[in-house]
Amino acid sequence: MDQQRATGRPTNLLFLNADQHSRHVFGAYGNPVVKTPHLDGLAARGTLFANGYCPFPICVPSRASLATGRYAHTIDSWDNAKPYLGTEAPSWGHRLTEQGHAVTTIGKLHHRRSEDPTGFPDQRIPMHVLEGEGDLYGLLRSRMPRRDQRMNVLEAGPGEMEYTRYDRAIAEEAERYLRTEATGRAKPWALYVSFLHPHLPLVVPEEYFALYPPESLPLPTQWREEEWDRHPALQLKREQATLDEPFDEPTLRRAMAAYYGMVTFLDDQIGRVLRALDEAGLRESTRIIYTADHGEMLGAHGLWWKNCMYEESVGVPVIVAGPDVPVGKVSRTPVNAIDCFPAIVKAVGAHLAPEDADLPGESLFGLASAPDRDRVIFSEYHASLSPSGIFMIRDGRFKYVHYVGFEPRLFDLVADPGETRNLAADPAHADALAACEATLRRICDPEEVDRRARADQQARIDAAGGTEAVIAAGLKVPYTPAPDQFAPAPVEARERARAAGTGA
Repeated sequence: MDQQRATGRPTNLLFLNADQHSRHVFGAYGNPVVKTPHLDGLAARGTLFANGYCPFPICVPSRASLATGRYAHTIDSWDNAKPYLGTEAPSWGHRLTEQGHAVTTIGKLHHRRSEDPTGFPDQRIPMHVLEGEGDLYGLLRSRMPRRDQRMNVLEAGPGEMEYTRYDRAIAEEAERYLRTEATGRAKPWALYVSFLHPHLPLVVPEEYFALYPPESLPLPTQWREEEWDRHPALQLKREQATLDEPFDEPTLRRAMAAYYGMVTFLDDQIGRVLRALDEAGLRESTRIIYTADHGEMLGAHGLWWKNCMYEESVGVPVIVAGPDVPVGKVSRTPVNAIDCFPAIVKAVGAHLAPEDADLPGESLFGLASAPDRDRVIFSEYHASLSPSGIFMIRDGRFKYVHYVGFEPRLFDLVADPGETRNLAADPAHADALAACEATLRRICDPEEVDRRARADQQARIDAAGGTEAVIAAGLKVPYTPAPDQFAPAPVEARERARAAGTGA
C-alpha cells in the first residue's frame, strides 16, 4: 500500500517521548508486573511495534537522528558533546514550519541551545545540553578514568528530585496547551512532549516506589556474574563504571523497584496529557506517537544504563494511535526512530522536500497499516565507555554486533530472545554472520566511520585544552540537570546529584 494513502487524512500530531524507557518494562510489551495503564490503553487503541529500536543508544545522537531522520554518522553526531545545531540536516520541525504548521515542543530536546535554527521555534521549558557543550568527558571513551557510579544503584529508592518536578511541569504545560491553544488552528499542528523519566538517578516519589515490593520483580537476564559475556568492550564498560563487581540480589531488586516506580510515574504524566487531549475534543483529529530515545539495561548481563547493543539498551517501545491507525494491532515489522520524520511530516499533511529522497526511514503510520515484513534495522555507538565503534544490524531473526577491532557477536533473537548464546564462532552460522556483515557494509564502512568519529573527538579534546582539562570538565556533566527553576536547594544537593550521574 502506498504510504501516503496509508497515512490517511491530515491530522494533528502529538509526539510523546520518554528518556531511557526499555520496552522490557512495559505492560503492553508483556511485562506482568509493571503498572502502565495509560500507555497500555494507548497501545490497545492503536498499533504497537513489537520490534522498535533507537538509532544510537545514548541521548544526544539519538535525538539528533530523531529530529533529522538520518543515521548519526551521516550528520557527524558522535556523542553527548555534539548536540544538534539545525545546520547538519533539516529537522521535521523545519519541514512543518516552512509549510505553515505550528510546531511546539515542551520539555527535553537535548540540542545545543534554543536560539539555534533547529526548526523548533516554540520551545517551552526546554532542556538542552549543559552550557551548550554537553558531556566533554565522554569524548575520552576508553581513556575515561575509573569513576564510582555504583552509587546510582546502591542509593536507589524513594524521594523527590528535580526530574520529578520537571516532568510534572512538562505534563502541566502540555495540558494547558491542549486545552487553550490547540483548537481552531488553520492547519494541523505538531506538539512534541518530551519527558525525562525513567532516566537516572533511580529516585522516585514514595507512593510509586511502594507499588513494587522488590521480591515481586522478575530478575534480569544473566544478572549473575558467572553468566556475563566477557567481551572486551563490555568489560571496559563494567570496569570504567565500577560495575565489575556484582550487586547482591537485594540491592539489585531495590534499584529495579525504583526504576519500575519511575516508569509508572511517567505513565501517570502521560495519562494527564492524554486526558487533556480527550477533554479538548481532539482525539479524533490527532495522531499519536510514543517512543523513547533509548532503553535501560537494568542489571541485565551485568550492565546498567545504555551504551551497548543488547535489546534492553537499543530496544525501545514504539506505539502509534489515532485516525486511520489499526486498532489493537501488534506489528512485527521492525522499526527505528528514524521512521518518525516521514511519519510526522505526512501525518499533518505536509510534504517531504526533494532533499529528503535519501532518508532511510519510512512512515510509522504507513508501516502500521501495512502487512508485517522484515526490515533491516541499523544502530551505532561511538561515545563514552566504548573502546571502538559499535554497529548493530537486525536482519530477520539475527542480530549482528560489529565491534571495530574486536570480535563480533551474533544472536538468533527467535531462538534466543535473551541474547545469551553468541553464535559468531559457530560454523553452522557462518553464512548468517557473513550476510549480516555484508548488510552492514552496504550501509556504511564501519572502520572509516570509526576513524571519523575518533578524529572529530580528538579535535574537540584538543580544543578544550587536552585530556586533563576534559577530565576536570567531566565532573560537571554526569547527567544533564533540569532547568534552573526545578533545581533543588541548596546548590550542593545538585552538585552531589551531578557527581552521581552516568551521562545524559
